[in-house]
Amino acid sequence: MKKFIFAIFISTVVLSACTEETSTKTIENEDIEGLISSTLENAEKYDVSRFEEFELENVIDGDTIRIKYNGSSEKVRFLLVDTPETNHETLGVQPYGPQAKEFTKQLLAGQDTVYLEFDVSYRDKYKRLLAYIYTKEGISVQEQLLQHGLARVAYIYAPNTKHVDWFKSIQKTARQSTIGIWSVEDYVTNRGYDKDAYYATTDKNKDVKKTENDKSITNNNSCVIKGNINSKGNKIYHMLGQRDYDNTIAEEMFCTEEEAEAAGFLPAKQ
Repeated sequence: MKKFIFAIFISTVVLSACTEETSTKTIENEDIEGLISSTLENAEKYDVSRFEEFELENVIDGDTIRIKYNGSSEKVRFLLVDTPETNHETLGVQPYGPQAKEFTKQLLAGQDTVYLEFDVSYRDKYKRLLAYIYTKEGISVQEQLLQHGLARVAYIYAPNTKHVDWFKSIQKTARQSTIGIWSVEDYVTNRGYDKDAYYATTDKNKDVKKTENDKSITNNNSCVIKGNINSKGNKIYHMLGQRDYDNTIAEEMFCTEEEAEAAGFLPAKQ
């Protein structure tokens, strides 16, 4: 069942990429749960006995956690990966940032400690600890973020380059599969993530969907009542001439109000 959930997730993301229709909701929390289940069951487990174990305090972001280090509370920045932001003072929330954070949070859920593999240099210019992160079971957090399209390989600064070739090979596979951050062309850049490119593409896809929807109406102009299910799950139907008619994307089309109401749809108020 877990493998089936994972297969559905991958198929959904690939299909959305093929049809050039992408949304920040491509990966929902229930998808993350499925990915976590699959990861716990199928991910490669590494020997962590040679690494250092520390008390985990909390997850700050997709690529940052807080641990207890030599009696002090310290931030740990994941080496060689970068996830989209969730609470940046200038960049704000970036698409797939919340999903990356949720993935890391769920992968580390129930873990009171984590294992850190240090490279040559222990800290960055912000005095944060730098490390490769592993769960008690030996799962590499960086590997899984890259594998599921929730992070890019970045901040490659010598001498901390021990796993760069490994990470790049994982990223290459995710990119070729156009999953997660790679599902929208030009969203990932050498400098980070381009929200403008992301929303330009997704807005374009919305326009394409609306055009196709309008063509469907034209081809069947006797049935022009649009049935739409809103974000709250309410079924609403819209008549020609109503305020939101042109901007409404129909899940179903009806020929009469009676037909719409029989299907459980209620009339729009305006």
